[in-house]
Amino acid sequence: MKIRLIAVSLIAVFALWGQRGGGGGAPGGGGAPGVGGGSTPGSPGPGMGPTSPGNPSRTSPSMTQPGGTPGMPTPIFISGKVIMADGAPLPPGIAIQRVCQGLPRTVGYTDSRGNFSFQWGDYSGVTPDASESGSGGLFGAGGARSATTGGGSRMSNSDSTGMTSQGGGFGGSIGACELRASLAGYTSGSVNLFMHRAMDNPDVGHIILHRNTAVQGLAVSATSLNAPKDARKAYEHGLAALHKGKQADAGKDFEKAVAIYPTYADAWVELGRLRAAGQQTEPAREAFKKAIDADAKLVAPYMELGLMAAREQKWDDSARYMDKAVQLDPVDFPQAWYIDAVANFNLKKIDPAEKSAREALKLDPQHRNPRAGYLLGLVLMEKRDYAGAATELKNYLAVAPAADNHEEVKKQLEQIEKFQAPQQ
Repeated sequence: MKIRLIAVSLIAVFALWGQRGGGGGAPGGGGAPGVGGGSTPGSPGPGMGPTSPGNPSRTSPSMTQPGGTPGMPTPIFISGKVIMADGAPLPPGIAIQRVCQGLPRTVGYTDSRGNFSFQWGDYSGVTPDASESGSGGLFGAGGARSATTGGGSRMSNSDSTGMTSQGGGFGGSIGACELRASLAGYTSGSVNLFMHRAMDNPDVGHIILHRNTAVQGLAVSATSLNAPKDARKAYEHGLAALHKGKQADAGKDFEKAVAIYPTYADAWVELGRLRAAGQQTEPAREAFKKAIDADAKLVAPYMELGLMAAREQKWDDSARYMDKAVQLDPVDFPQAWYIDAVANFNLKKIDPAEKSAREALKLDPQHRNPRAGYLLGLVLMEKRDYAGAATELKNYLAVAPAADNHEEVKKQLEQIEKFQAPQQ
């Protein structure tokens, strides 16, 4: 059977990278895997803005008291702190997610000390993390955590879970939700918010992060721990500016950080993302390579370079960088396995493509990127495993019924059935 190689235009699902959270984004519909769009910066500021611990107007205890406009719900404020189980220093800007009915949604970020604070239901200026399944996530069509689009959309007290901050059948409690921290390479403990009400103490305690021993790579460079105060201050200021959608200011801050401390790997990564978003391809590539030179265990620059190479259809380079990314962190980034599978398929390295496609699927049980299943189907067709291919293509149509290549996949299934039919 003749299989059309995956073209660069078919990887449009990967518009942003390098989030400190693990996993994929929202379900994407249609099309085979491919590369498209521009790399966008992905690290929000360290708990800055209207929901930050540093803004007393958002965390004043008096605001949790009844009163105000009659008939208006009393706001629920939540604060706490993220800590490392081994006592290691924390990076700024760790995403805080509320998980309701199994669905994560970024609600805030930590500051440089690990503190966080937010108002339940008011997530204005908060951009989705890569690991969540809401709209605009990594595999969706939106510009989640993108410096080109600014922050995420404002959500009212009645959010995507269908529960309100005052309802849920619990007499003013939040409902069956919990809080977690999202940082690649770490497993987060959780804080149960069951029965938390507006009148309760907003401090919900500590969220503990445990290092995943299966991950060799780093989500945050060890060089950050040695950064001088002025460089670290410039970097954190850049994250805050990025979170507010001020790309030009963020770029200046990151440039200042690397000028003061040339081996500041995390700052090089953020600078590279900004340059890539501005279509400065070679300067972006240079920044990512400097990040690798500074810290060869940092996962993000390999992923960024692998994606850039895939967009340019430089499949050898893409496979090389993605192979390194999944070697360093085989757990937190199904999107890296997916692009690795795409690159190897285009290189006609079918066995490595199959392995990577299966890993991408295994790490994505919620089918946030259904194209991984379609890719596996194409791989199995190439291997003449028509029964396996038919299974994967049927699964793809089931989890992505609105796929824009729905008719094409149905025709491919018809072809497979002809090959499977007994010869007369």
